[in-house]
Amino acid sequence: MLLATLAAYYPAWHGGMLWDDDRHITRSDLRSAEGLSRIWFELGATQQYYPLTHSAFWVMHRIWGDRLLFYHLINIVLHVSAALLVAILLKRLAVPGAWLAAMIFALHPVHVESVAWISELKNTLSGVLVLAAALAYLRFDACRKRSPYALAIVLFVLALLSKTVTATLPAALLVVFWWQRGRLEWRRDILPLLPFFALGTAAGVMTAWVERTLVGAQGAPYLFTLLERCLIAGRAIWFYLGKLFWPVDLIFIYPRWHVSQNEAWQFLFPLGLLLLLAALWRLRGYARAPLAAMLLFGGTLFPALGFVNVYPFRYSFVADHFQYLASIAVIALASAGLTFLAKRWKVPHVPAVAAAVVLLGGPLAAATWVQSRQYVNGETLYRTTLSRNPSCWMACNNLGNTLQKSGRIDEAIAQYRAALRLKPDYAEAYNNLGYALHSQGRLGEAVTQYRQAVKLMPDLAGAHHNLANALLESGRVEEAAEHYTEELRLEPDTAEAQNNLGLALNRLGRPEEAATHFREALRIRPDYVIARDNLGKSLQRMGRIEEAMEQYRQAIRLDPEFAQAYDNLGSALQALGRFDEAVAQHGEALRLRPDSAEIYSNLGNALLGTGRPEEAIAQYQQALRLRPDFASVHFNLGNAYIGLGRTEEAITQYREAVRLGPDFAGAHHNLGQVLQRLGRLEEAEAQYREVIRINPENADAQNTLGAALAGRGKLAEAAAHFREAVRLKPDFPEAQANLARALAMLKR
Repeated sequence: MLLATLAAYYPAWHGGMLWDDDRHITRSDLRSAEGLSRIWFELGATQQYYPLTHSAFWVMHRIWGDRLLFYHLINIVLHVSAALLVAILLKRLAVPGAWLAAMIFALHPVHVESVAWISELKNTLSGVLVLAAALAYLRFDACRKRSPYALAIVLFVLALLSKTVTATLPAALLVVFWWQRGRLEWRRDILPLLPFFALGTAAGVMTAWVERTLVGAQGAPYLFTLLERCLIAGRAIWFYLGKLFWPVDLIFIYPRWHVSQNEAWQFLFPLGLLLLLAALWRLRGYARAPLAAMLLFGGTLFPALGFVNVYPFRYSFVADHFQYLASIAVIALASAGLTFLAKRWKVPHVPAVAAAVVLLGGPLAAATWVQSRQYVNGETLYRTTLSRNPSCWMACNNLGNTLQKSGRIDEAIAQYRAALRLKPDYAEAYNNLGYALHSQGRLGEAVTQYRQAVKLMPDLAGAHHNLANALLESGRVEEAAEHYTEELRLEPDTAEAQNNLGLALNRLGRPEEAATHFREALRIRPDYVIARDNLGKSLQRMGRIEEAMEQYRQAIRLDPEFAQAYDNLGSALQALGRFDEAVAQHGEALRLRPDSAEIYSNLGNALLGTGRPEEAIAQYQQALRLRPDFASVHFNLGNAYIGLGRTEEAITQYREAVRLGPDFAGAHHNLGQVLQRLGRLEEAEAQYREVIRINPENADAQNTLGAALAGRGKLAEAAAHFREAVRLKPDFPEAQANLARALAMLKR
């Protein structure tokens, strides 16, 4: 059975990541011991509160990381283990055809979704645990000893911690006991199961709350009356029975039915189910097994029948993985029936087994092999889904995500637009469309799509994040900060949002607040080197240079290949006048990032500080070869030329700096000073006026403009600027002396 199942699932062995697999294969922020603790004790740390399942993923990631083959093989092995437990359980219950049922369960294509999809480890793991719990409880029922009872409770709790659909176990056991004995006794049958009912109810209530509150299974897609939910449940049970007996056209996402209590034909499903149950009830005196099987089937399906909101109902009311455990009862009944007929018709054992393998096992294995081919990658899965369910807007959106990750942006955009044609209020598709447009540099269009996503779903944290990024990139820093703040209101423990809000606050001139958010990002992710580097820059802006340097050094310890931290450490050393050490740090940064104009510029600044202007000029020139429009490098190059007395070359560089940056006050000021020294006072005056236009509060510019005016004989105007310089900076002795001279000359 193991070999046959492995072979049937061979196409899925090397399957890629699908839909929410990235939320199950342990995220980077949960891979530590602290992360394991969060899996157990922090609601919302994982997609759903299934801590044993996520702990299994945590352990597996520690062993083999992101090598997906092993996740698939573990899922297949768990599935085969569940099939073997089915055989053992049915033999314990003396159900004929136990091994036939196990074979059908192992090879049935309706289970491909549970086995080939990595996320559904929660199905296979919980299935093994709940079947083991059932076996332990049956042993207790036979011997009435404490040890099997305790083992049953432990296994049941572990099953609940893997997936709470297993909460139906105690009810299933009561059905089994009724089938065996014809009646139930309070002390023998019901009383020992009360703790199981209590545990199952508590787990079910918690999961329902998590689905609504944290996962988002609420709102318009889930607004149904009780009668409408009964219509959904009745139709779903017939649907699942149909797929068990005729497993064709299996789809990852089935079409979502239109449910209406005003359409009489929809009542045929629950009425037909009631008639079937009534008929089976009438037959109970002859055979209780058919009714027991239907009760087990419907009862195990109950959590997925529509009476409790689960997130996938947003897309479809049915899914193959919902009937993973429920199918056992129907498969067991069918297998027992076939075995009974074979014995009645006196078919010899060996031919009967051969017929079962050839007529059932072979076709089922072939169908499973074909079905599992869909799960080789996301593109295949979603394209197959759309070929069978063209109205599946979720598949369009997810196909777009898959195409975008592979760099096929135009195709991804087409899929997002297709999703929006099918569902115009699909906020996630607007967000994804914006992200695709953003990646193509179409910033304005991206912002429009992000805004629409936020409008349709104000609680969509990812849309706030992407919109904030786009606004920050376009220079609308205040707006960006607002959306980062909103994202953090929705998801406070998002390290990237904390970091990005810090960046926005830094650009708004609020380094103290920025540092708070960088520290918070590091609390969430202590190994977040970018946040640590940014914290260093905030501290440096606040004048806390030594603290900043420690942050840069920690960033380098965490990531010795992080060039930016070396570069920033060099800049901090420059601020302390330690230019030789700064040169070494910038040199290391350049070794790692030889294509960075900024690092060449910073190295030039450090060399200039060591008194090596010729070497500095070489670095500035290299920076300009990489980025000719780098205004600050032209400015720095001008300063270097001044140091060498190459005045005309300096003027050329300053003029280029102000051409590229008309509001570059420092370049205007230095250009004015050079022109003033050359006696070109009118030109110098024009440059100083530009400085004052840019920053009227600049006392130095007021003073130098006054000096230029005085040199041209405009003493009254010069005196006015000297007065303004003194007003702006009362302890400015040079401006005070210039004002005194100008006033004395005016009195002559």
